[in-house]
Amino acid sequence: MKKALVVDDNDVNRILATRLLSKAGWSVADVDGGEAALAYLAGNSVSLILLDVSMPIMSGQEVCRHIREGKLGGENVKIMAYTAHAMPEEIQEFLDGGFDTVLLKPMSRDRLNAAMAELGLS
Repeated sequence: MKKALVVDDNDVNRILATRLLSKAGWSVADVDGGEAALAYLAGNSVSLILLDVSMPIMSGQEVCRHIREGKLGGENVKIMAYTAHAMPEEIQEFLDGGFDTVLLKPMSRDRLNAAMAELGLS
């Protein structure tokens, strides 16, 4: 079964992402912040990480950098930035920082499916 990790400090966003991924056949774990994500990934492999960019304490960019530097989550893990920041230069900054793609808020099944297809995970 395909495994995913959803990282978002907002309960509603986390629940929505978890439900959409579960309905698409994924086994989903979810955490509410960067430290919890890094702790989870230290002992678990996943195919996909849906990572909120704007979180308190540790930003999504910091979490992504730690995942890439520590080779956490598994060999071919895909990291999807999840954000309302949609300016082209911001998106490029996320991609340059180690994210594989950017999913814009508000999340919908169609947007999520399109991002998953882009990563070859649909």
